[in-house]
Amino acid sequence: MTNTIHVERAIKRITQADLAAAVGVSRQTINALEAAKYVPSVVLAMKIARFFEKPVETIFELTIED
Repeated sequence: MTNTIHVERAIKRITQADLAAAVGVSRQTINALEAAKYVPSVVLAMKIARFFEKPVETIFELTIED
């Protein structure tokens, strides 16, 4: 799964810590999401999308690996 969290954060000029506090997770979780080392729960994905006021599909993209 890929995402555009780092791009969205840059647009809003917020830190990983700011986003983490807004959605109720640690900064390390946001870092892991941005590095594609962690796949968020549906609830977390929706919280992040809601924070950025965008559809989930705009922030997260499912990639199928062969």
